[in-house]
Amino acid sequence: MECAAGSALLHSEVAVWNNALVARIEANDRTPDGIGTRLRELIVVFGTLGVIGFGGPAAHIALMRREVVERRRWLSDQQLVDLIGITNLIPGPNSTEMAMHVGRLRAGGLGLVLAGLAFILPAAAIVLALAWAYVTFGDTPTGEALLYGIKPVIIAIVAAALVAFARTALTSPLRVAIGAAAGVLWIAGVNELALLAAGAVVVAVMRLGTGHRWAAIGLVLPLTAATAASVNLLTLGAVFLKAGALLYGSGYVLLAFLRGDLVERLGWLTDAQLLDAVAIGQVTPGPLFTTATFIGYVLAGVPGAMVATVAIFLPAFVFVAIIGPLAERLRDRPLTAALLDGVNAAALGLMAAVSVQLGASAIRDPLTIALAVGAAALLWKRVSSVLLVAIGACVGLGASMIGIRP
Repeated sequence: MECAAGSALLHSEVAVWNNALVARIEANDRTPDGIGTRLRELIVVFGTLGVIGFGGPAAHIALMRREVVERRRWLSDQQLVDLIGITNLIPGPNSTEMAMHVGRLRAGGLGLVLAGLAFILPAAAIVLALAWAYVTFGDTPTGEALLYGIKPVIIAIVAAALVAFARTALTSPLRVAIGAAAGVLWIAGVNELALLAAGAVVVAVMRLGTGHRWAAIGLVLPLTAATAASVNLLTLGAVFLKAGALLYGSGYVLLAFLRGDLVERLGWLTDAQLLDAVAIGQVTPGPLFTTATFIGYVLAGVPGAMVATVAIFLPAFVFVAIIGPLAERLRDRPLTAALLDGVNAAALGLMAAVSVQLGASAIRDPLTIALAVGAAALLWKRVSSVLLVAIGACVGLGASMIGIRP
């Protein structure tokens, strides 16, 4: 009882601190010099992180902590942890949403927008340049050799992420069963959005019963599936808008969404091209969602890159703007927790199924097997994923030089 009372008191104090901070920010927003300084600081901090932020969401959040907690003292550790919890309530790229939340707390709505853009745009520009190089040189022997060595490493990175997420998301037999069923059914051809919705509904019903008025909330999600059959910017935007609006868990779950739409339903990409896109997203700084920039350029040039990038990130801006002020009241609600647990379990099953299918195309001879196993072992030792991708690229080039061809 005492521990519970202490926890409630701490939570109350944090909420009061947050409200006081927002009130002070809103008061300072009326001062042009104050808001201008804050906005410049946000652009510098998150623009820098967008250039040096290699290693995925966990690394991004660690870098953010160093800047906004240790160096600048904009937030406390408790507040940063609170924001991490909030980002898990909404779809989208978690580390990008963290930047937006910090921007909102620091400088209101304009701070939210500028912090998000500062984090996204450097990474998107780098990916766009690499997409041009891929389209120009990707089919040359050198380009193929690089990707030959990188792809098995990417498979190992995805598998390691899957294991890490499973430790926290699959903590009950029900969630394990949902994950396994989602993977099997997706391989059998069931729509991934239907599976995510079903996972959410099953957990909600098991916890709350069938009488809750929102128990079937997830059933509307499959209605947004793409069905067009030819490349055009409207359909391209719809595919990535759907992913940005519905994707929970991690950028790696993006594989399942994009493979279902762009490889199987629309036939715009091959499995090999999708792996190439993820490889580019992994080796560049910033959010893995900039994979959309790469795919957009490959399919429709610069206009396609712009449409795909805006479409996949736009929902995050909207969600953070809406959820931020309400987060304290939403994060502990039983229905929200149940729906998210079900979605996360199903998403892990999709990740596993995608890893198996893509791995079959990337790991096909003794060298690629050795690369995948070696990368997995080094990931266990906490070696940087960027370094591993670079090693894979060097091995691919070396193999090409001695006559081992992709």
